Amino acid sequence: MMILTYDIENDRLRSRFSKFIMEYGRRLQYSVYEIENSERYLNTITSEIRHRFEKKFGQADSVLIFFVKNGHEILRFGYAKNEESDLVMH
Repeated sequence: MMILTYDIENDRLRSRFSKFIMEYGRRLQYSVYEIENSERYLNTITSEIRHRFEKKFGQADSVLIFFVKNGHEILRFGYAKNEESDLVMH
């Protein structure tokens, strides 16, 4: 999986970026997304960032993408802990 996180000052740009990223992954926290580790997704996302968003970024804006390989342990606490397994409610 990929973890994408961003810090974008401009409210309007941040909102558009968030909507764009939601097409490819799910939100874990306000500016942190979990995305399926797919070369196609990565190529599309990086291309879109470069062509649609990067030229609008200010000096304080950043986007980081982390790759989590199979077998790496992810520690989860709080509500995120429940997302590790399926929760069935009756």
